[in-house]
This record gives sequence, C-alpha cells and structure tokens, in this order.
Amino acid sequence: MKPMRRLLFEIAYRGTAYHGYQVQQNARTVAEVMQDAIEVVFKKREGITGCSRTDTGVHANQFYFHMDTQAGIPCEAAVIALNNSLPGDIAVKSCREVGPEFHARYSVKKKEYLYKIWDAPIRNPLLDGLVLHNRRRLDEALLNRCAQEFLGTHDFIGFCSAGGKMHDTVRTIYDCGVVRDGDLVEFRVTGNGFLYNMVRIMVGTLLQADYGRLKEGDITEIVASKDRSRGGITAGPEGLYLNRVLY
Repeated sequence: MKPMRRLLFEIAYRGTAYHGYQVQQNARTVAEVMQDAIEVVFKKREGITGCSRTDTGVHANQFYFHMDTQAGIPCEAAVIALNNSLPGDIAVKSCREVGPEFHARYSVKKKEYLYKIWDAPIRNPLLDGLVLHNRRRLDEALLNRCAQEFLGTHDFIGFCSAGGKMHDTVRTIYDCGVVRDGDLVEFRVTGNGFLYNMVRIMVGTLLQADYGRLKEGDITEIVASKDRSRGGITAGPEGLYLNRVLY
C-alpha cells in the first residue's frame, strides 16, 4: 500500500459566482468545484479541509486547504494539472507536503481580512462584484481612528450575526486600519480568528461613524455592550477578501 501524504494547497478565488467555500446541497461552492478538479487529476474525489469558511460572494486572495492522498503526483505537477481543470475564477497558487499533525484550520495563528469600498458617485464597472459601492466621499482619517477601537482582546458577540455557531466569542485583534488609494478605501484587520460576519459588521459600524451616527469612542462602548443592535449593518459580501492566512 502506498503511504498517505498530506498536501497543503494555497488557492485564490473570486467568490462572485459561488455560494461560499463550504460544500452545500443544491448550491455551487468553491470546495465543490475544487473537488471536481481534484477528481479529474487524482482519479479520486478526495476530501479536503479548508482553513476557513467564506460566505456567498466573498473572495480570497489567499486560502489554504489540506488533502490526504496516496497518489504520487508531484506537487508542481498537481498545481499545473489542477489549474488546467479549474474555471478562471479559481487558481491554485502552490502545493507542498506537510506532516500529518498539520491542520489547515486548527494550525492557523492569524488571519487578515481586507474590505474594499469604492466611494465615488459613479460605480466602476470593472470592479463590479469586487467592491462595495458607496456614493459619498468617506473620511478615511476618521474611519482609521475609529478602527483603532477594535484593537485588543474582547468579546465580540455584538459583532456576530445570528446563526453563528461559535461558543467562545472572545477574539484578539492585532492590527487594523483604513487607508485610501484614489477612489478606493480599504479596511484591513488582522486577528487570531473572526466570528460569523464579524468583519462585515465592523465595516458597517465604521460607516455609521462616517455618516455622523456614531462619534469617536462609541465603538469602544458598543464592543463592551455585547449588543448587536447597537452596531451597524452587515456590509455586503462583495467587498470582503480573506487576504492572508498565517501559520
């Protein structure tokens, strides 16, 4: 019998056409399409374990999954063959062998998310489905100051949508901030983990500050209150990217 290998794949995808990463019944997902390609290349529909879950319409600049296989295909050849079998909105960036103790999800130390907002009166058709369109000019300096209130270790239950299954809602935010590049405003946040829709609620809350409905210091109070009703809306999925995964 051939020895079992654990392969770690790095992929990127545009989530616009998918109902998230995780396999679902009667819905096209990134994992399903990935497994279709794996079945073609490895001649077997191997199970895969992702580093995270992304929702419908959410993108990933960097996403990892591991797969156990007895196939002897070299990693470099697997990358080329899988990309030849995948649609244009998913790409395999790399593959390497890891030890059996490595786990794509549980070995993660930090994740960085990126949220993109196009804040111009006219939408950019080249970015359709890739950014949130906000028609009024944002005050990125104000948003950046308010974003600093997320830093630290807190119970973020007030920034979690109903339906989240996490029992432990304490998370640590190591870094976050808002910057502008022309008409594109970007919110980046790095933490040891994130709750269901947490980043999108962070963005929705920051936008409330820009609209004058919250003032500096209010986010600190909202986090401490653990009250979802005090935060902002859940911003749309189109601007959200899983940007980096750190092991």
